[in-house]
Amino acid sequence: MTAPTPLLARRKIGDLTVHAIQAGGQKLDGGAMFGVVPKPLWERRIPSDERNRIQLGMRCLLIEHPSGLVLIDTGAGNKESAKFKDIYGLENDGAEGATMLEDGLREIGVAPRDISLVINTHLHFDHAGGNTRLGAGGEVEISFPNATYIIRRGELEYATHPNERTAASYFDRNYVPVVSADKVEFVSREKEIVKGIRVVPTPGHTPFHQSILIESAGERAFYLGDLVPTHAHLPLPWIMGYDVEPLVTLETKRRILKQAVDERWLLIFEHDAGVPWGHAAHDGKSYILAPEP
Repeated sequence: MTAPTPLLARRKIGDLTVHAIQAGGQKLDGGAMFGVVPKPLWERRIPSDERNRIQLGMRCLLIEHPSGLVLIDTGAGNKESAKFKDIYGLENDGAEGATMLEDGLREIGVAPRDISLVINTHLHFDHAGGNTRLGAGGEVEISFPNATYIIRRGELEYATHPNERTAASYFDRNYVPVVSADKVEFVSREKEIVKGIRVVPTPGHTPFHQSILIESAGERAFYLGDLVPTHAHLPLPWIMGYDVEPLVTLETKRRILKQAVDERWLLIFEHDAGVPWGHAAHDGKSYILAPEP
C-alpha cells in the first residue's frame, strides 16, 4: 500500500471552486477503524495489510471564496518522529521539509501566507497537526501566519485536558501556539463563518466535533471530518472504535445522512484513500454511496 493519490482533485460547488488536497497517507488498525463491525465484513470494502492496518488518506479542502482562501483541516504536519510515523503509517513528507499539504497548495499556486481562514473539524493530530510546523531551526511556527483559525471552544478545552483514553490523539504543540498568538476565533454552536461556509456541530467522535456545510448557487456540500471518515462508513452502525461517544455518533449520522439524501448534498470524505466525494443514497436497508451519473 502506498500513499493515496491523486494529490489534487477539483470541482465546483455552485459558484465556488474547491480543491481536495491529499495531505498524505495514514494506516490505522482496521478493527479500530470499524469498531464492532467484524473483519470479514469491513475487509470486503477496504483490505488490510499484514499488520491489520487499512490505507487511509488525510484529505484537506481549499475553498476559493470571495472573502479569501479557506482551508479546512491541515493534516498531520511535519513535527512527528520516525517512530510515531511508523506506528500510524504516516506518509506525508513533502518538499523541503514540508508536507504534501504544502506541495498541493504550491501546485494550485497558493502559499501558506495566502490562507485567510483555517477551520479545524477537531484537534486530533491527523486533522490539526499542520496548524503549526517545525521551522528551519527546529522551533514550532504557525503554518498559516495570516489566517484566523476557527476552533470550537469546547474542543480546545477537551484537547487541553485529555484523559488516558484521549491523550494519544491530542498534542498541545498543534494548537496552543495558535491560541497564544491570538489567531483563533472560537465558536460554540452552528455558525456561518463567511457567506456560504457554515460550521455544524456533529458530536460523537469527540464531544465537540464539527463538520462544514458549503452552500452556493443552490448546491450544497458537506465536509464530514471524522463523522463518516470513508465511504465504507456510510452504514449507520459502521462507527470507529476511536469515537468516544459512539451512540452519539449514531444519532448524528442518522440526522445528517437523512438530510444529505433528502437535499442531495455532496459528501466529502476526509480519510477515504480513493473516493474524495460523492452522494449518499438509501437502498432500503442502509446508506450507500450512490452511483454518479
